[in-house]
Amino acid sequence: MSDSHLHARQTTRVAYLVNQYPSISTTFIRREIHALERLGHVVIRYGIRRPWVQVVDPEDKREESQTHYVLDLPIHVLLGSLVAVALSHPIRFLAAIRLAMAFYWNAGSLFRHLIYLAEATVIKRWSDRDKIHHLHAHFGTNSTTVATLCRRLGGPKFSFTVHGPEEFDRPIQLGLGKKIASSEFVVGISRFGCSQLYRWAEFADWSKVHLVRCGLDETYFDVAWTPPPTSPRFLAIGRLNEQKGMPLLMQAAAKLARDDVSFELTIVGDGPLRSTLEAMIREHQLQSHVVLAGWKTGPEIQSMIQQSRVLVMPSFAEGLPVACMESLALGRPVIATAVAGIPELVRSGVTGWLIPAGSVTRLCHAMTQAINVSEEEIVRRGNNGAARVRRRHDVRREAKKLSNRILGLPASDKRTSAVAPSPHDSRREIFPDDTAATSFVSSNTR
Repeated sequence: MSDSHLHARQTTRVAYLVNQYPSISTTFIRREIHALERLGHVVIRYGIRRPWVQVVDPEDKREESQTHYVLDLPIHVLLGSLVAVALSHPIRFLAAIRLAMAFYWNAGSLFRHLIYLAEATVIKRWSDRDKIHHLHAHFGTNSTTVATLCRRLGGPKFSFTVHGPEEFDRPIQLGLGKKIASSEFVVGISRFGCSQLYRWAEFADWSKVHLVRCGLDETYFDVAWTPPPTSPRFLAIGRLNEQKGMPLLMQAAAKLARDDVSFELTIVGDGPLRSTLEAMIREHQLQSHVVLAGWKTGPEIQSMIQQSRVLVMPSFAEGLPVACMESLALGRPVIATAVAGIPELVRSGVTGWLIPAGSVTRLCHAMTQAINVSEEEIVRRGNNGAARVRRRHDVRREAKKLSNRILGLPASDKRTSAVAPSPHDSRREIFPDDTAATSFVSSNTR
């Protein structure tokens, strides 16, 4: 077999479907797309709608210019697409209506699911036009509903990545089991995430569940190491809503201030609780301690991590936060709650401090420890974290896993072997990687 023929077999035309893309919180999708493109795949971007928040990062602006948005189309074009697919593929269209109704019975919104069906007809026609061989959706919510309906209409085979926590909060309403059954495969971003997919998939579909972690690229791995500041400077990154636990972090800051502890806290992000946090800053006189910085670009966040001593994540629910990976990759340990996939990355005494969710006392204790431990201890935990992230979250390695799944190759295919650690990286992970559960591929589980 010629090299050119072999190369042709190993690449294909893939479409990515995301509800809102790009956005400040989906840089991991952009990295994954770029890594697939470097592997030789042609990747077309489809979005349901444009981001609610204006895109400011130059990389994201380029992604937005390359993305086709369904809801940019006038309503008459959407309806025309619905009619055209109904007339050209009536049997498939009726099957898709039945599936939309099955989703509706669990979710309770017929109109919304008819809209999803109209959107699916657009994705079907775009996929035909763009000669798409495989469709991959991120998040098991409406984007995957559209991908599932598109497949029922005769569109390309599809897969999807589930991040959590929303999919695991509403698995029945989202029809998660039906989506897994209709897909070629489904991706969990952590061992915890995969376990939740097993919960809601039929046992016969367990073989479809695969682990592909969110990854970082050379902008984090090829950065010169900088020593952490000696000043007690904390950074928190996340949307300002209840789920991220930011009011609890503000309570912890107030307690530290009352105890005359010297510290600085910068919170990057925005959201519905901003006015609440501003009021808490005024109430507890934290103006000299806490700054609400709003959203920042990727390079700005990277710089802010390097200027901080420790990242703090007081979340009540998560998937596996990319901010944790970014902080550890740059050698900054993390204080985080023991929820979802976080304990797979953050280990107390090794890469940071792992605390129970919802405890102001334990959060204060961890922040106080982070202030008082030696610089050598901060460096040690940061270096351990950097080694673990390089081992587990290199986007080149993870994209190759995803590429293998898309192409139907074994995960360990030698032609797409894992990326070797950088010879310049002297940091070594001091605890072993967790091994995967046994694959459930067999003739009676297909």
